[in-house]
Amino acid sequence: MYSDKVIDHFTNPRNVGEIENADGVGEKVSSSCGDRMKVFLKVENDIIEDVKFQTYGCGAAIASSSMMSELVIGKTLQQALDLTNDQVADALGGLPAPKLHCSNLAADALHEAIKNYQETNA
Repeated sequence: MYSDKVIDHFTNPRNVGEIENADGVGEKVSSSCGDRMKVFLKVENDIIEDVKFQTYGCGAAIASSSMMSELVIGKTLQQALDLTNDQVADALGGLPAPKLHCSNLAADALHEAIKNYQETNA
């Protein structure tokens, strides 16, 4: 049902936690299942230097958060804004159709964190 990458990122999630004094914070909650993701950013010269996340949800949600964090560290804010939910799922080797909404939370929470950063640093 799940790819080896999904299982790896679920059992060994990367970048879990919280960044104190984060430059941007975003949160999304799935209306369909109640999964919740919170993303914290540290930004330097328009580059995402660090990402941490806290996820309450299923294995696919945790794996999606972990993969998203790996995909955007070292990227510009614009590159991170261009990250799509489909790219997160694809990077995990795909997700079963009933779990695709989990990857949607990861990119959406990231985009909310970037929006928060941009609003507070305008």
